[in-house]
Amino acid sequence: MDLMRIIINEHSEQHIIFLKEVDGDRMFPIVIGIFEASSIDRRVKNQQSQRPLTHDLLRGTIELIRCELQDIYISVLRDNTYSAKLRIRHEGEIVEIDSRPSDAIALAVTVDVPIYVAEDIIEEVSQ
Repeated sequence: MDLMRIIINEHSEQHIIFLKEVDGDRMFPIVIGIFEASSIDRRVKNQQSQRPLTHDLLRGTIELIRCELQDIYISVLRDNTYSAKLRIRHEGEIVEIDSRPSDAIALAVTVDVPIYVAEDIIEEVSQ
């Protein structure tokens, strides 16, 4: 998936990112918080923060323990709430760590790794 659009609404607590298939036409929104939306927006625009953000901390931690973020995977949609996994390579094995999709996407944009979404989610939300 590609991050297609970020909508930051200054008059609402709901901000939206749109993901779109890389080789397709299906796309869908995910509602996220202002801090995550702002962080993702800054990364996309290559704007630096005056101090490290949470996603910088996580990237640094992953690198320090000699691991590599392979990709992120939005794996579950239940009761209009998404769940994601960070897929991290550690000693040749893939380890999955649960994450909010907004944090996972912010990290994916920071590290420049692919974003994947379960096919059943894409089918359900893109209709």
